[in-house]
Amino acid sequence: MTSSTLSDAVLPFSGENLAALLPPAVRVLGLGEPTHGAEAFLDLRNELFRHLVEHRGYRSIALETDCLSALAADAYVAGRTEDLDHATTHGFSHGFGAYPGNRELLRWMRQWNAAHPPEDRLRFDGIDGPLEVSGAAAPGPALTTLHGLLSPHLELPVALDELTALLGDSSLWTDPGVMWDPAKSVGRTPEADRLRLIADDLTALLAARTPKLLAATSPEHLWLAGLHARTATGLLRYHAALADPGPRRLTTLVGLRDLMMADNLSAVADREAHRGPTLAFAHNSHLQRTESSMRFGGQRLTWWSGGALLATRLADRYAFTATTFGTRADDHPAPDTLEGLLLATAHPRTLHPAPDLAAALPPGTPLRTPANHTYFPLDPATVGHADAVVFLRDV
Repeated sequence: MTSSTLSDAVLPFSGENLAALLPPAVRVLGLGEPTHGAEAFLDLRNELFRHLVEHRGYRSIALETDCLSALAADAYVAGRTEDLDHATTHGFSHGFGAYPGNRELLRWMRQWNAAHPPEDRLRFDGIDGPLEVSGAAAPGPALTTLHGLLSPHLELPVALDELTALLGDSSLWTDPGVMWDPAKSVGRTPEADRLRLIADDLTALLAARTPKLLAATSPEHLWLAGLHARTATGLLRYHAALADPGPRRLTTLVGLRDLMMADNLSAVADREAHRGPTLAFAHNSHLQRTESSMRFGGQRLTWWSGGALLATRLADRYAFTATTFGTRADDHPAPDTLEGLLLATAHPRTLHPAPDLAAALPPGTPLRTPANHTYFPLDPATVGHADAVVFLRDV
């Protein structure tokens, strides 16, 4: 296949050109990045989000960050708090608050909100659970907050002191040794089993009594209760998997993490249905429609991403745009790889309709070998399952 054929599958990148490639019914647009920490992708995201807000009616953004921590960032965006440093320090997990692009995102969203009426104001959400590579947060804060949101209005099946006693010492839940030694986990103790039943009961009670709660409180109160219910049940499920000594333990964990992402994104899409679409930004492997894989802990892990799960729920109301790059420092792609071929387009930023790009690639195009484990190259065999690909020549 010649380079001229590839040139037929290229457009200059712009927010409008990308929006024109998406299904008209889209409610969630997933924008993936191939590696964390490259400011070029955050700048691209910010530029795209501004365009989508100003010209396409988007009113929320959801990032790969702890969904509970993100409440601090949203409070700044909404004007309920004044300290940007606090919002970036406490509103992001994984160290993402240190990136200038995330700081600029919050600043611009706050400026927009100050100039627009409540119905047009922007919201900031996290879609990840309170999870890090080293382990998971204790379920206590999410579960006790849920209890506190429900107890003034409903008769609950458990008292707060009993709940606190069952939770025990939070350090037992967060011991970093648990990630590599399931015997150290408290996720399958009798107390943990009881907590999982309580979380399920409270979640069911929240759903069954929604009309009563809405009349007595507010939509925001219900949102917070649902957020903490999803987080508590997700964390308890994750801790139970941490205690599993079986050979598929790590695969189960990465799958459960992306299930939490899909559930949080589904909830955001439901909340925003009457206002406008949502831009979701995370690693490509969390948003793509195909099965994801990576090497971790000496194993090859495969799982269905949050985007793949969300696509089964939203169908053509979910769209996915992958991003990738040509060169970064000493990392240069081989000329016959997808990224190497795209370098020949000689444009700093290009947009490619994914089905056209897939059709233009030579048969058997090899996967790029990354210079380090922080970068996941696009798979030429599955790239056509995206709606679009954005290529940055150099990051």
